[in-house]
Amino acid sequence: MVFKYGIDELTLDKVIAIADAKIDGVLVDKAKERIAECRQKVEVLANSSKPVYGVNTGFGPLCDVKISTEESNKLQKNLLITHAVGVGNPIDKHISKLMMICKVHALSQGYSGIRLKVIERILYFIENDMLPVVPEQGSVGASGDLAPLSHLFLPLIGQGEFWIGNEIVDAKSILREHHLKPIHLRAKEGLALINGTQFILAHAVTGLKKMQYLLDLADVAGAMSIEGYQGSSAPFKDELHKIRPFSGNIEVAERMFALLYRSQNVDAHENCERVQDPYSMRCIPQVHGASRNAYYHLKELAEIELNSVTDNPIVLSTTEAVSGGNFHGQPLAMALDYGSIAASELGNISDRRCYLLLEGKFGLPRLLTTGGGLNSGFMIPQYTTAALVTENKSLCFPSSADSVPTALGQEDHVSMGSISGRRFNQILENLEKILAIELMYAAQALEFRRPNTFSDIIEANFKIIRKKVKRLEDDRLLKDDIDAMITLVAQEAFILK
Repeated sequence: MVFKYGIDELTLDKVIAIADAKIDGVLVDKAKERIAECRQKVEVLANSSKPVYGVNTGFGPLCDVKISTEESNKLQKNLLITHAVGVGNPIDKHISKLMMICKVHALSQGYSGIRLKVIERILYFIENDMLPVVPEQGSVGASGDLAPLSHLFLPLIGQGEFWIGNEIVDAKSILREHHLKPIHLRAKEGLALINGTQFILAHAVTGLKKMQYLLDLADVAGAMSIEGYQGSSAPFKDELHKIRPFSGNIEVAERMFALLYRSQNVDAHENCERVQDPYSMRCIPQVHGASRNAYYHLKELAEIELNSVTDNPIVLSTTEAVSGGNFHGQPLAMALDYGSIAASELGNISDRRCYLLLEGKFGLPRLLTTGGGLNSGFMIPQYTTAALVTENKSLCFPSSADSVPTALGQEDHVSMGSISGRRFNQILENLEKILAIELMYAAQALEFRRPNTFSDIIEANFKIIRKKVKRLEDDRLLKDDIDAMITLVAQEAFILK
């Protein structure tokens, strides 16, 4: 399968497939023509007497300083060098690759004025896994992700660093190995490279892919906990959700009903005297469903951004280059903060189900052990989920609600969307660990419901867990079990439907 940059519609699945080399991304003649036509417009603008931001003027608060044609090329190189001021740990290599893919698609639409040879060099980096080292901190999310994008494209001019395996290597030496000379940037090109939201967007894409799996896994963990608790499947009936038809709620209710379908264990207590279960079990469609609604909203916005042009100025003709604000990260920043709350809530309710399984009610032994006293059983892992849940709550402060003026006030409102994107992924990593512990608890609880059997999907996931984590009899080092469970979650080893 082939994806045509600048022509086709990019989706969440497609951008990940390109990054994973499952789809080839190519530049076809139509896109090359658009790129060339836009470049010709820039050449005319650069040589005109009319001031055009970033083409024949300075940047930011220096936008009123006219730059000569001779100085314009040096200005573009200086732009990358001066804006490469990121700090902190490097971002994941895969995110660097996603950033380059997103940038190529944006540049190839023919509004940025960059030369074909520059785009082709970025494509060479992508295709040969030459992944630049990008620090995680330093972007305020407008004028886009200036610092991280500057680091991302320093290797184009022979500076910066690449990842080679797990080692960081000077870009100059890697370019020499590939017989590549540094590119000398021309008018508008540096600005086109570093203006944009690709850092925010790549974090959104990465988080959405993980969240898609964790949403389904949270339903599975919830169903297993309900089975262990011998809770009711009645709250998942279709009739209940048709009269409050939020799409996420309906989807989760259908999934929960399917996950518990034909369970001998559910049928065994159908006529018990219990009237209702605690909220963390019977409100799964409402809570998990709300998180799904947030996921779909963020996905919709991210896919719009995947196909958008977010640099500045946008070149429309030989006489017009519009200096606007397409680089501003607010549309994604707010939705990422919403997504962070949604992911955090999945962990919050999961921790509550862990707690319920420890209480020793409805046939379960306290702390999920028959040897309580001498043995602590599963008491302490819930401390871990409590800590992770609280950490996630602290990460939910909306970065997009804050703004610190920059560039002497020229850039007086910024999105802080890069922080929103990073936090979103941190929360999801914590959620993986919380769900891993709930699944471990639920598997132990199921042991006390035998000889009852469960739905096929729950039985299958129970076997997956037991291949790595055995039933707890006497106390043992649970850290190894927790790590094994986290690995299963991270590897997406569970069956979801």
